[in-house]
Amino acid sequence: THCITVILLTFQTNILTELKNWKLNLIQHHKLQVRQEKEKNATHVKQLQSEIENLKELLHTYEISISTKDEVVITNLTQALEKQKKRVELMRSFTLWRIQHVKAKQKEYAIRVADTHFQTALKKKVWAAWRSVSEKRWKDNVAKACQLRAEDVCVQLTNDYEAKIAELTTTLEQTKAEILRLHSEREQYEDTMRKAFMRGVCALNLEAMTMFQSK
Repeated sequence: THCITVILLTFQTNILTELKNWKLNLIQHHKLQVRQEKEKNATHVKQLQSEIENLKELLHTYEISISTKDEVVITNLTQALEKQKKRVELMRSFTLWRIQHVKAKQKEYAIRVADTHFQTALKKKVWAAWRSVSEKRWKDNVAKACQLRAEDVCVQLTNDYEAKIAELTTTLEQTKAEILRLHSEREQYEDTMRKAFMRGVCALNLEAMTMFQSK
């Protein structure tokens, strides 16, 4: 019985020792795996940080490139608009000068017609005075001749004046139509430039989004 007890105790001690060694080995193996995983994780984190830094530099480069393109496009559009604005202003000044010139001609022609009419009336009075002191037998003939001449002159002056007024009216209407056309062209040009500007900005934004998504 004593021997069996000793054997059991020895066997128990060996088993406990073996379990203790197995436990220690398991703990050491686990620690080794944890350390290896930590090292792998640290290496992966460093790679990710390096990639993030590279992406930040690439993003900064793209932002600078896009900003430069936007500034160039805006500068070109601004210069084109300024040139068109100057052209429209010149056309407007020229049109106003033409209108003033036509009005000055109309006024000059009206003064000339009035002066002609006054001279005609004065001639009528002179003829009337001369006729009153002339001989009786020439009174009727001279009166009829003067009247017919005056009527012819008045009819001719009236016809000329009406024709000139019609011509000046046509010129004025054409000038007004030209002004309206210029305003319409200006509005169409500004709308076209605005749409082109918006299309350029949208294209740049779409290109930037495509580049970012691809990266």
